[in-house]
Amino acid sequence: MINPTNATVSTVRNSVSSTIINPSQSTLGRHLARRLVQIGVTDVFSVPGDFNLTLLDHLIAEPGLNLIGCCNELNAGYAADGYARSRGVGACVVTFTVGGLSVLNAIAGANSENLPVICIVGGPNSNDYGTNRILHHTIGLPDFSQELRCFQTVTCYQAVVNNLEDAHEQIDTAISTALKENKPVYISVSCNLSAIPHPTFSREPVPFSLSPKMSNELGLEAAVEAAAEFLNKAVKPVLVGGPKLRPAHASEAFVELADACGYALAIMPSAKGLVPEHHPRFVGTYWGAVSSAFCAEIVESADAYLFAGPIFNDYSSVGYSLLLKKEKAIIVQPDLVVIANGPAFGCVLMKDFFVALAKKIKPNTTAYDNYRRIFVPEGEPLRNAPQEPLRVNVLFQHIQKMLSSETAVIAETGDSWFNCQKLKLPRGCGYEFQMQYGSIGWSVGATLGYAQAVPEKRVIACIGDGSFQVTAQDVSTMLRCRQKTIIFLINNGGYTIEVEIHDGPYNVIKNWNYTSLVDAIHNGEGKCWTAKVFCEEELVEAIETATGPEKDSLCFIEVIVHKDDTSKELLEWGSRVSAANSRQPNPQ
Repeated sequence: MINPTNATVSTVRNSVSSTIINPSQSTLGRHLARRLVQIGVTDVFSVPGDFNLTLLDHLIAEPGLNLIGCCNELNAGYAADGYARSRGVGACVVTFTVGGLSVLNAIAGANSENLPVICIVGGPNSNDYGTNRILHHTIGLPDFSQELRCFQTVTCYQAVVNNLEDAHEQIDTAISTALKENKPVYISVSCNLSAIPHPTFSREPVPFSLSPKMSNELGLEAAVEAAAEFLNKAVKPVLVGGPKLRPAHASEAFVELADACGYALAIMPSAKGLVPEHHPRFVGTYWGAVSSAFCAEIVESADAYLFAGPIFNDYSSVGYSLLLKKEKAIIVQPDLVVIANGPAFGCVLMKDFFVALAKKIKPNTTAYDNYRRIFVPEGEPLRNAPQEPLRVNVLFQHIQKMLSSETAVIAETGDSWFNCQKLKLPRGCGYEFQMQYGSIGWSVGATLGYAQAVPEKRVIACIGDGSFQVTAQDVSTMLRCRQKTIIFLINNGGYTIEVEIHDGPYNVIKNWNYTSLVDAIHNGEGKCWTAKVFCEEELVEAIETATGPEKDSLCFIEVIVHKDDTSKELLEWGSRVSAANSRQPNPQ
């Protein structure tokens, strides 16, 4: 099963059953359905197509599985991504090529974010392989491998199941590989195989017992000794958490190290939600020139910094402008430790390294003490005059007050990255965004999937109007699933993040009447409430309604703001990323 808290795989032995299945039910479709339930998937996101219909029948027949039909394959993939962020694994089912290539973008995003997503595709009839036939849903060539070749670049394992003899092995290998590698996998199942009984499926599938990865003990000992020596002689060392804490399942061990060492504790932006912000020595987000107040000064002035699972790309480095020095850094990846300009230690698991290092490190609160000396609390936004047009910083001041252990925040690509990054997460509050891949529109499907995975939390999604236009349809699916999400649709008339990188008329979009659109999607079915707000008074009233009388409804609040109302962080970040994008070619 999957442990939702840490999203790790554990061995299940007490539920092993040697029950012999009724021969008529010993099918590939039933086996795949049972496997999904065993690993913790109780909801599968799908779009029906003629090649997957029989398989969908078997998924529906599984009592522990809920099949959720989405409006398009891209959103089904995004939903599986959001689901995996909470449950530790997600799944989607689409049809051959037209569905597969549509979901491909979402699977690429899941790969970049190290999320195990099982992407299942209904494939051609097994008799058509190796023939010269041309099938529909293809580009008109008798070659069925186009979809497979596309998925090979964005998944860690691909299984093309077109015969029953090795179907059991192929399916189990694919699913177990996704869990071990924390990456998506691709499973294509021929459309005529799902319902055929076969002896390999005659018993209940034995639950997986995945062998845990082990550190090289000598390498671990050497890495810990070298790191402890390096850090213990530093005057003001700091810790910085990165996004690969998630696939390494090392967040708890990282906090254990932070407790032991006393260092100032920061996070990279893409690690928000992976490290508790209520930690007594938490100093905020390290994001170079757009860091939390006083955080960059503490990190960049340190004489030693340990980065846990970082990804240094052009976005996280603010156009490659971080003031860091390699000789001061310990970089810890899921199975590798690199000490400054010195040795690298492979086959050392991040989790084991932190646990062992916590026992060797000398407490040193110097960096945090310096932070406390220079820290000045952030000021309040200027108060809005009565009926004055609403400002974005006032909006997020009110969203901050909504957060609790019973909520989770989904931040869409765009200025919401920066505004949500400044939210202070209370204990137990979830937080997700897609920084590495940065696909606009991701949040609609991800909100659907995340809310389905943790129905006890109320999801608060912050989505820009440009992003919403890409994937708006699956608000419909949220209503079908009776979700109670609150969506803040921030209407500023365009692609604001792109305006700040490089402006042009292409960044202006056609304005929609978003609340009327959602009302039309609602169509009187399910619980839905919408509001359009122009000023702070209307916002306060809308939030009171959404959290009061309409607390069990999907609430859609369209917030009208000025097109140039952006965070100061986006202004700074955009100019630096623009400079990085516009570098001239190196001389030949």
